[in-house]
Amino acid sequence: MVFDWNKNAFDNYKIQLIRFIRIFSYSTKSDRLFLFAATIASICTGVTLPLMNVVFAQIAGVFTEFYTSTSSTKQELGFRTTSIRISSAMRLAYIKALLDQPIALFDSLPPGQTAAIITITANNLQIGISERLSMFIQSITIGLVAIVVFYRLTIPLIAKFMKEVEHADGMSASVAVESFSSIKMVAACGAEGTMAKRYAAWVETARKKGLAISPLAAIQHSPVIFTIHATYALSFWYAIHLYMNLKIPNVTSVVIAISAIMMIVLSLGAISIPISSATRAAEAAGLFFAIIDAPVPQMKGAKTPEVSAQDDIVFERVNFSYPSRPDVQVLNNLTAEFARGKTTAIVGESGSGKSTIVGLIERWYDVGNLHYVANSGFITVGGRNLNDIDVRWWRSQIGLVQQEPFLFNDTIYKNVEYGLIGTKWEDASPEKKKELVCGACEEAFADEFISQLPEGYDTIVGDAGLKLSGGQRQRLAIARSIVKHPSILILDEATSAIDVHGERIVQEALEKISKNRTTIVIAHRLSTIMKADKIIVIKKGKLVQQGTHEELLNDKNGLYWGLANAQRLSLDSDSLTHMQNFRRRNRVPDFSPAEKLHSGLRTTPSGKESISNTTGASGSFKLFVWEQRYHWWWYTLMVLGAFGAGISFPLHAYLYANVISLFNFWGQYLRDQTNWWCLMLLLLGVGAGGSHFALGWSSNTMLFHFLADYRQEYFRNILSKPISFYDDPSNSVGNLIVRIASDPTQLQQLLGLNMALVLTSIFNVLGSILLSLYFGWKLTLMTVCTSMPVILAAGYLRMRYEVQFEKMNNEVFTESSKFAAESVNAFRTVSSLTLETEICRQYEALLQNHFKKAFRKALFSTWIFAMSDSIALLCMAFVQWYGGRLLASYEYTPFNYLIVYLAIVQGSTSAGHSLSFGPDISQAFAAANRIRSMRPEETDAKSSVTLSRFGGSQAGKKRSQGVKIELKGVSFKYPTRDVPVLNDLNMTIFKGQFAAIVGASGSGKTSIVSLIERFYDVQKGRILCNGIDINVIHLGSYRRGISLVAQEPLLFDGTIRENILLGVDETKTSDEELQCVCRDAGIEEFISSLPEKLDTKTGTRGVALSGGQKQRIAIARALIRNPRLLLLDEATSSLDSETEKSVQAVFERTRKGRTMVVVAHRLATIQNADVIFVVGDGRVAETGTHASLLKKRGIYYQMCQSQTLFK
Repeated sequence: MVFDWNKNAFDNYKIQLIRFIRIFSYSTKSDRLFLFAATIASICTGVTLPLMNVVFAQIAGVFTEFYTSTSSTKQELGFRTTSIRISSAMRLAYIKALLDQPIALFDSLPPGQTAAIITITANNLQIGISERLSMFIQSITIGLVAIVVFYRLTIPLIAKFMKEVEHADGMSASVAVESFSSIKMVAACGAEGTMAKRYAAWVETARKKGLAISPLAAIQHSPVIFTIHATYALSFWYAIHLYMNLKIPNVTSVVIAISAIMMIVLSLGAISIPISSATRAAEAAGLFFAIIDAPVPQMKGAKTPEVSAQDDIVFERVNFSYPSRPDVQVLNNLTAEFARGKTTAIVGESGSGKSTIVGLIERWYDVGNLHYVANSGFITVGGRNLNDIDVRWWRSQIGLVQQEPFLFNDTIYKNVEYGLIGTKWEDASPEKKKELVCGACEEAFADEFISQLPEGYDTIVGDAGLKLSGGQRQRLAIARSIVKHPSILILDEATSAIDVHGERIVQEALEKISKNRTTIVIAHRLSTIMKADKIIVIKKGKLVQQGTHEELLNDKNGLYWGLANAQRLSLDSDSLTHMQNFRRRNRVPDFSPAEKLHSGLRTTPSGKESISNTTGASGSFKLFVWEQRYHWWWYTLMVLGAFGAGISFPLHAYLYANVISLFNFWGQYLRDQTNWWCLMLLLLGVGAGGSHFALGWSSNTMLFHFLADYRQEYFRNILSKPISFYDDPSNSVGNLIVRIASDPTQLQQLLGLNMALVLTSIFNVLGSILLSLYFGWKLTLMTVCTSMPVILAAGYLRMRYEVQFEKMNNEVFTESSKFAAESVNAFRTVSSLTLETEICRQYEALLQNHFKKAFRKALFSTWIFAMSDSIALLCMAFVQWYGGRLLASYEYTPFNYLIVYLAIVQGSTSAGHSLSFGPDISQAFAAANRIRSMRPEETDAKSSVTLSRFGGSQAGKKRSQGVKIELKGVSFKYPTRDVPVLNDLNMTIFKGQFAAIVGASGSGKTSIVSLIERFYDVQKGRILCNGIDINVIHLGSYRRGISLVAQEPLLFDGTIRENILLGVDETKTSDEELQCVCRDAGIEEFISSLPEKLDTKTGTRGVALSGGQKQRIAIARALIRNPRLLLLDEATSSLDSETEKSVQAVFERTRKGRTMVVVAHRLATIQNADVIFVVGDGRVAETGTHASLLKKRGIYYQMCQSQTLFK
């Protein structure tokens, strides 16, 4: 059994070593030359200390011929700059390899994993091959044998636990990404506590695994420390034995040999940390290499002129199941043809396989894959198998608009220009590109709102385009897809988020550009596909009907007729006659002014809190130490261990001096004294080993306690911030994820291992000075007064400059990591636009820019490092010179001189080591300030009026009444923007009413919902709930009475059950209630068809489900709360007509006892509303019922005309 363990440990050791060595394969020739020079410099620097012992033994010569600061400067600069470049190269290689992987891999990636790997993991890798490697080489020159033994015993086990810790950290980062990117839904569901528990579960897992490392961390140090001291005692005993037998000629030879052993003792403190860093670097490299070495799917194949994208696309007996759900068949023996140059529409129920067809045409998945038995059939283009066609060429021929459009955090112009990648206009002149971009925006009806923005096409759209309304994002996505004049145009619910007025105009533009172009349209609004050349009706993955709109309507028993009938508007005879006249005119005049931007887009200083706020460093340190007082036992053990480890150095000097003094004697007395003092040295080894054991165990334990406690607190505090906090560009999701991962980690460096090292150094220095003052005050004072100020000054300068360097380093890598994570999260958009190469080019440019900045900073900071590292050696030279004069004048005895020399040398060396952790300490102080800045102010915690009659009821319990909502003179603009959204708006919704809000995209409909939800506060006016200002109602109580179904359904990584019960106490919700809401939301049948039923995983952001299925789960999530106020923001936009009709019936049945506010573009869903508010230009333009508004022949009437399906 022992043999097997040793074999496994050795194999693990070899794997780690191979990974570590392979890291350097990403260095360039200049990097390798630089590394070679730095390694030689490190060896030279490491050799200087043993050579100093020769000088000490001879008490002669000057040390300058053995040492200059240049070698240390080269060593530090070489390793630092090369580590940054290698780290950048591996980040780039990782992203390139990741973007080459199939879409199935991205579906399985937890959100935030990519960001965690290219930030936390890459930083661990960079640290392991930078200054820490320099320290390692410098130290290994002194103590090679001890290092090898120490490494082989402990590293494999530590690596195993660290891998588990990093996995838990990655999963907690995924929870954070989901929470911050969907913060409005988290707040609306009152799910802050739920997400905090999920986050805490993974953090606690990391804590548990980390604490298992504590005994190993203790074992790392203590046996080696004891062994070295014991070896020291044995060596001295044996050396004197040889001396007495005349085998060693003089004292000088003994001192040189024994002093070399002493250097090993001094170097151990510097060895353990770089080895630990190297181990982490090897583990980090393993995560990188897992993707870099993954097999890449075949991307090459036939392209023009061998194949044409203008041929028919044919599905032949296609069966398909997703790799993540192989037991669920999505397409079942589907045979369909998409004729060249024609428009083919696909309709059907939600989850019937419509979007899957798009995924197969885009080649996100391949049919006929031998790895999946359920996948079979063929897709051909002009008779050629689609699998044989070059993937990127094929995707460049397609213009795709997805159901949930994604925009990059860039300007409007750049987002549309990305559509030109891979086309003949990719390298066109800026003037030509501008012409194409502007033309596409005009055709997509996007130019209207763009021209109203202060910065026009140069407006930044924000993370995922969230600074724009849903309709505005969709229009830009359409412009991006048509800018390249694709051979194939695919529109997957391309106009679902656009108001009816804009939809009609965009539809006209799409009909115009789709002429003589193969066009595939997926739509739930049948009014958008009435003119299609062919309509294919899909049900449960099978083709059940096909024909034109008129042909399908003639079959009143068919599925299509039922879908169309469900969308029919109720119009009186006069309205119908007027409708027919309108259709003949085929034109509707504009009824609303140019729409306002959803949140405005001029960035201004908001004065709001930002994560970069700072407070006093020393205050933060004292506060955090005080807050961890319940760990007093570990604190005490750490201090005692540091005290024992620290004073072992001056005690060693005292014993060493006594042993050296023995050479003045001879005979039995010498033997007796040798035995006594060598025994003392052995006992010192026992004490020092025990102290290091306590120090290692306690510091590692405190380290993981700090990390877990403050990571959870940090997450909770950020999660509790108001929505306006997340609008600040400095608080983007990417920035927050990096901070929540790195800040607590940096804080643990201050309060964990580094704190232990600093305490050890303090006790060491104090003990050395006190001992030296007692035995030689003159030499001690001279040394302390001349050398210590230089040490402190050098350390201060280094820390100050390191703060600036690390700040710049974090900012730039944060920027590049955010860019890469955004690209990975939007991989479907990236792949459809063939942006992989462009993404890698931009990422590489960001990394190169970072390296140039880092090199300039490192050039100066490493010179300061070399200077501080040289101080100990300068102290030695000075002590030898001045001590020699005192010896020559007989003012000091050799015993006094030896104690002072050894104590001061070791004390100053230890001080230099403590200053070498300046960057960690300075980073930790900055991180501590950021963590403090996230804590709520006392005024934030003040209690508000709690309306028990409004919120707080349990799910499933009947409510007696709805609520009355009044908006009085409300004016509003988003906190970080200048553009007003609402202007003196007045609206009253009575208890139990079904109120609908309609209007153009960007008119302020969603903003009204956000204000009712209290995501933002109004600048002017009031919002009343049952006559009480909502700002004085306790926020948690208020939101417990509200349910929100947003325009884009947001699901979290977990099971269907967990998503429905988000924010609800699961213990108080029965399975019957859960099944009831699933039935009401029209998703019970789908769930029953799944092998794992409610426990089926939804995947990241619900990727395993269709848009309609996600929307129905979101509706079930709203119904399970049994709210008194139900807010539906385009809640049924992703549902097919039949499902929408059934869900609408549920809302009708359950509306008794609740107030319902619906934002809708499909007017068929709100024609039975008690009151309809038509919003335009930030005000209510019309109010009334469906019938009364039709009689007005106003804005609402014109909207109805655009959606009537039957002539």
